[in-house]
Amino acid sequence: MLDDINVLAQRDPGGALKIAGNQYKQAEFKVDIQYGENDARKIDSIVVAGMGGSALAALLVNTWLKTELDIPFEVVRTYNLPAYVGKNTLVIASSYSGNTEETLSCLAQAKTAGSQIAIIAAAGKLEEDARKDHMAFVSLPGGIQPRMAMIYNLCALVALFENFGVIKPGRLDEIAKTSSWLKSEVDKWAGEVPTGDNYAKQLAMLSVGKSAEFFGGTLTAPLAYKWKISWNENAKNVAFWNEYPEMNHNEFMGWTSHPIEKPFVIFDIVSNLEHPQILKRFEVSDRLLSGMRPKSTVIKLAGQTLIEQMLWGCILADFVSIYLAILNGVNPIPVQLIEKLKLELADN
Repeated sequence: MLDDINVLAQRDPGGALKIAGNQYKQAEFKVDIQYGENDARKIDSIVVAGMGGSALAALLVNTWLKTELDIPFEVVRTYNLPAYVGKNTLVIASSYSGNTEETLSCLAQAKTAGSQIAIIAAAGKLEEDARKDHMAFVSLPGGIQPRMAMIYNLCALVALFENFGVIKPGRLDEIAKTSSWLKSEVDKWAGEVPTGDNYAKQLAMLSVGKSAEFFGGTLTAPLAYKWKISWNENAKNVAFWNEYPEMNHNEFMGWTSHPIEKPFVIFDIVSNLEHPQILKRFEVSDRLLSGMRPKSTVIKLAGQTLIEQMLWGCILADFVSIYLAILNGVNPIPVQLIEKLKLELADN
């Protein structure tokens, strides 16, 4: 089925595969920060308020720049900012639509706290607020699903970090340099590449009719989360994620009391840059759970640097989940139930 171009076109009428295949171009996003003047206040903490793909971009940046950032950095995925937020906190309100209610709530609180504020959005109330109050603002290209705009968001975050002096210049250039290499990798997953040579199609075939769980390590936990949300939104499947070493302190035992015939597929997302003991935990855990849990499929991240591996893993997640949607007979793009929920929540 996945090698029939006509079937792909019928089941992917919105061109999700094409959108996924163009994500490498986002790495070269020329970020323009409007109203980005730095008022020279000392930033002593960073909060990114965002949901879904906006939060994912922040989680990736937090992991990537962990060894460089020397101030606390928190990702807030709810309605309220932490109590420590004040005038020396950089609060970045990020929402592709610009209308995410949790993010708007946090923005209002950041204004009350007198924080240094920046906004990332493609439209909506966030953009209106940024222009009205001349807050630092990055306008994202519009017209695609928010989950497919994650690399735009990541570039915007890094540019804002550089602008406000919390990291040294040069990281945005590192992202841009991944683009040509990513294209060469992404081309291998295109619809016209047969399953026998197409890693994305092969992983999708493993997953049909099963619930997936994705495991990451310290460096790849955000990727495990990314694969989970791609499964949810693109393939319309329930999925789960966890990370090592925490998994060994609880979930590890949860697999031991049931027979192996479980409707699960297990993916370990592994970076060769990971701590050696984390890598050992992946291997030993899978061996000790033999006969109690389906054997894991190891996704070894390609790339020489962590940012290459992260972006490669994110784009692969979209391809695999889109192919799984096609196998499931569902359109990968619409998320009608989420939109219905938003309307009902907004109905006063």
